[in-house]
Amino acid sequence: MTCTIRKWKLSDAKDLAAALSNKKIQDNLRDGLPYPYTEQDGTDFISAMLAADENATFAFAITADDKAIGSIGVFRQGNIHRRTAELGYYVAEEYWGKGIMTEAVNQICKYVFANSDIIRIYAEPFAYNAASCRVLEKAGFQYEGTLRSNAVKNGRVIDMKMYSLLKAQETIEEKAGV
Repeated sequence: MTCTIRKWKLSDAKDLAAALSNKKIQDNLRDGLPYPYTEQDGTDFISAMLAADENATFAFAITADDKAIGSIGVFRQGNIHRRTAELGYYVAEEYWGKGIMTEAVNQICKYVFANSDIIRIYAEPFAYNAASCRVLEKAGFQYEGTLRSNAVKNGRVIDMKMYSLLKAQETIEEKAGV
């Protein structure tokens, strides 16, 4: 199965709500998402992503047959980390294990590196989320280490893993005039 990433459409809100009203998905995401996740929550999120600074927020729907089946975003960091960005993603449970997430990660990283000055994209999946770690590894991310006792999720203190993907070094040096 293949997927495409594309800009969000307000009409994606219903599909977004269906995907995120799943405890298994929310257990692998950061806190702050309402549960159950409503169509209005989806509309609010999509509106915010469409209004965001396009040089700082790269947010896309993951689609199959033009149906939104997940979300992927790369978010620029600040200050000395201004050329670094954090990757986040999820896909509806019925699409797990089909290679869709790895394909979407590859697509967004290629897009961000080609259309911005970002030189490093990182992700911090929960250490227990082996499938997400595998997605990153298959997409060429390098495991950098375990962030011990780095988060509290569902009342438990948990570890997270750090992965990163760097823009090709020669491209970085060319832009820096080296």
